Amino acid sequence: MDFEDVIGQENIRERLLQMVSEDRVPHALMLCGPTGCGKKALAIALGCELIKHSTSRPAAEASMFGMFDDAPASDELVPDANNMAMLAKLEHPDLHFTYPTIKTPSMGSEHQPISADFAREWNDLLMANGPYFSFNQWMEAIGAANQQAIITGGESDELSRKLSLKSSQGGYKVSIIWLPERMNATSANKLLKLLEEPPRRTVFIMVSEAPDQLLETIRSRTQRIDVKPISAEAIEQALISRRGIDADNAHRIARVANGSWNTALEALNADNENQLFLDLFMQFMRLAYQRKVKELKVWSDSVSSFGREKQRRMLTYFLSQVRENFIYNFHNPELNYQTKDEEDFSRNFARFINEANVIEISEQLELAMRQIAQNANPRVVFFDLALQIIVLLIKK
Repeated sequence: MDFEDVIGQENIRERLLQMVSEDRVPHALMLCGPTGCGKKALAIALGCELIKHSTSRPAAEASMFGMFDDAPASDELVPDANNMAMLAKLEHPDLHFTYPTIKTPSMGSEHQPISADFAREWNDLLMANGPYFSFNQWMEAIGAANQQAIITGGESDELSRKLSLKSSQGGYKVSIIWLPERMNATSANKLLKLLEEPPRRTVFIMVSEAPDQLLETIRSRTQRIDVKPISAEAIEQALISRRGIDADNAHRIARVANGSWNTALEALNADNENQLFLDLFMQFMRLAYQRKVKELKVWSDSVSSFGREKQRRMLTYFLSQVRENFIYNFHNPELNYQTKDEEDFSRNFARFINEANVIEISEQLELAMRQIAQNANPRVVFFDLALQIIVLLIKK
């Protein structure tokens, strides 16, 4: 993978490439930004570029080793063909990935899950989707249900062991840590020691969506780069050029995507999760408005069967739709970011989300999210939420 695969983010791409060309890449970088903005894509592109650049040979030397039939006799650097082949598959021995994992039933009681336990699933997801996949997709790929995925102390030990070895190709060793905020305390402290005494010719690239949840001592030892949401124009052009979407649909999807290429891709899939969440939101609000308590109990039991991560995603989606329905009342289409199906529902429902109840409804959804995160009984949480919404929808 290289920087050409990154959607938009031209300024950061140029900045990172300049760091590599001038050989002034810090030993620890942290790319921060919202889901889908391309942080992971930038990190992987940078990691590949570092390895490629540090293992390239002068063209004349490469010709001597048979890398090119007619290589020019010059000092121009050319990448090693073997390295390029391994990087294309993202299976280079000097490119290390760390990511949140879960404990499966087949693991022994003493075993701490490490990234290597899920290397096949990770690589399959990268090869199938590229670097633009979400934490939710990763959880599905590893078969997580109610488990909270974390980065364990065992993973930090394994990473330390790998990075202590000499580079296989004589260039940089690159450690890409996706979602470091999911490290447990043991893992975070062990990583801190690695950052304080980094192995020679090693670069750490962290990809974070919640950097404030990291230890201050870790944050202080990294150079932070904030990655903004992708511009709507860049998403629109990528949808047209890479996905063959017509200009009108590309424009609408780009606005709804709100700076996330992940969201744009999900919008292309008629069976995407947000469609399910929209159906559940419409059903929930209609039943609450009609005060159908018995049916709401059935609805609550149904969504309680979802895994906790999926329940949190659903509530996050509900929150976004409450905001969109409230804004819809201002009759300014430029302020709304909805699909056609969402807009069709808002046309009749939006008037029930108003100044009198929008804050309290949002607070109830946020409370439910916190309770789910704290492992509260989901049947109780969702039925109580339903009863609260019944009361709040009649406020005017």
